[in-house]
Amino acid sequence: MTKIQTDTFGRFFESLRQLEHLTLREFCRKAHADPANISRMERGAIFPPKNHEILERYAIALGLQEGTDNWYRFFDLAAVAQGIVPKDILSDQELKKSLPAFFRTLRGQKPTPEEMKRIAEKIRKGGHD
Repeated sequence: MTKIQTDTFGRFFESLRQLEHLTLREFCRKAHADPANISRMERGAIFPPKNHEILERYAIALGLQEGTDNWYRFFDLAAVAQGIVPKDILSDQELKKSLPAFFRTLRGQKPTPEEMKRIAEKIRKGGHD
């Protein structure tokens, strides 16, 4: 059984494709994609597309179901590869306010007590308002 690689978008993408027993060309026919670009993307030579509709078409062709962990991981890894924050995170105004504290924490700096309280409340609610 193929182990799903999750360290980069390209490896995750390739692992999902192999898990579905799709050759590169079969995937490309199914997803209406260019084999050369998909190969380069899997190897990390090019970024994943920024267009959400194209990414969604790829996710569906890979057998991902909307709302599953792998669905979110697919889009999150694509966003990370592109150097952007996922749109669903940016659309949540409370979560968006917590991002600077989160980034500082990742850099080893302490968030303010107010920021910690806001983050803890968001976690307590399970990310839903």
